[in-house]
Amino acid sequence: MQLDKIDHMTIRCREQDLPAMEHFYGTVLGLKPGRRPDFSFPGIWFYLEGNPVVHIAARLDALPAEKGAYDHVSFKSRDIEGTREHLRALGVSFDEAPVPGFPLHQIFMTDPAGAKVELTFDYPEKAMIDG
Repeated sequence: MQLDKIDHMTIRCREQDLPAMEHFYGTVLGLKPGRRPDFSFPGIWFYLEGNPVVHIAARLDALPAEKGAYDHVSFKSRDIEGTREHLRALGVSFDEAPVPGFPLHQIFMTDPAGAKVELTFDYPEKAMIDG
C-alpha cells in the first residue's frame, strides 16, 4: 500500500446551493470548475493546477444532519492489490467503486471516529472490482 498525497475533499450541499458554492469556490477562491463523472446526483468539481481538488455533491439530504456538509477526504494511492491484501489482513472493512467515465477506482473505509476515508487509484482499462 502506498499513499502519495491528499487527492481531494468532498463537501455536500443542497441542490439549490450549487450556484452559491460555485461562486465561493470559483469566484472567491479562484478554483476552476471542470469535468466531472456522470454521477446520478448534481455537483461541481473544482480544479487547481489541473487537479480536481474540491468536489461539491448536491446530496445533503442523504447525509445525517449531525455529520454536516463534510463528506470525506481522499488520498491518491498506488498498489490497489497490495492495499486490498493489507486491509483484509488487518480486518478493515471497505467498499469499492469505479469512477464512471474516468480511469480511476476508489476504496472507501470509515475511521474509528466515523469519518469516511477514500483511497483513489489510477486504474485504466481493467475490471476494477476484485471479489
